[in-house]
Amino acid sequence: MISKKLMVASAVLTVMAGSSVALASTAEHFKDRTMTIIIPYGPGGTYDKYGASFANHIGNFMPGKPTVILQHMPGAGGTKAMSYLYNVAPKNGFFATVPLDNIVINQLLRPKKMRFKAQNFNYLGSSNQTNIIIVARSDSGVTSMDAWKKGGSLIGATSGKSSSGYLAPALTMGLLNLKGRIVTGYKGSSRSIMSIEQGESQMAGFNWLAWSSKVPHWFKGDKPFARAIVQIGVVKDPDLPNVPMLSNLVAAKDKPLVSFLAASGPIGRGLAYPPKVSAEYVAAARSAFDKMNADKAFAAELKKKRLRLIPSTGQQIQKIVSNSIKEASPAVVKKVRQIIFGKPKS
Repeated sequence: MISKKLMVASAVLTVMAGSSVALASTAEHFKDRTMTIIIPYGPGGTYDKYGASFANHIGNFMPGKPTVILQHMPGAGGTKAMSYLYNVAPKNGFFATVPLDNIVINQLLRPKKMRFKAQNFNYLGSSNQTNIIIVARSDSGVTSMDAWKKGGSLIGATSGKSSSGYLAPALTMGLLNLKGRIVTGYKGSSRSIMSIEQGESQMAGFNWLAWSSKVPHWFKGDKPFARAIVQIGVVKDPDLPNVPMLSNLVAAKDKPLVSFLAASGPIGRGLAYPPKVSAEYVAAARSAFDKMNADKAFAAELKKKRLRLIPSTGQQIQKIVSNSIKEASPAVVKKVRQIIFGKPKS
């Protein structure tokens, strides 16, 4: 009996010793080194804002406390950065990205153009969930979905055809037979929003925090400069209880098409490692992300930037991505692809 107890105690001590050695090794790996967070869009957007906050805090919780910096890599609707991380960046734990919230959708809709597999990234966690909100200038005449349906026409602005700013308006126009066109080439949400303010365009589709943190004054007063006219997500954004959901405006047969696009929301704004990073480094980074999400200083910085904190673990995001790919209906994917990449009415 005593011998068995000694054996159990010995085994526990061996596991603890092994864990300590692994932790020490991981800490040594990151000590006095620099970790780079790649932002898939230009400066000023919510990817950049969350990424900057991650850079300011996650190093405090990583073993070895590495220095963390940002690198902006805009292009191809954000997929340039994803392809770089997947195919080029070293797989040593020193390179991460704020992954596209529509990474699964892009992979399914444009598999030949996406040089990555969404399910192979190592997701470290997320600090927000997002709905896509289509906003239009009031002087465009489109002040509601009813006005758009009655014949209004809008010029949209976004970075590229892989961005949510293209996918959401294109699907909306296609499903409801609305008039408009979308101009690409703007480097992220900030430049797109600026184009609306300057009169180059009239509409765009981004998450509500992009709008409320950059141009909250647009939506104030009896005659606001712009209005939120429709949202795409699983549930309504808590700030927009009176803005209709696209899923409630389409025919029953088209609801699965909207749900497919809405699946990007839970991925939100977080961090991901490329594939083939050591399991020890992934585990350490996931633990650091969870601790950062629970940290009061991190929460205070997000609040100061008018950013929300809705935490998810890396394991939760990994499961969402994996299940979304497995469960996607080929018929739905084909139909959505046809609608979005067909030519909208003008």
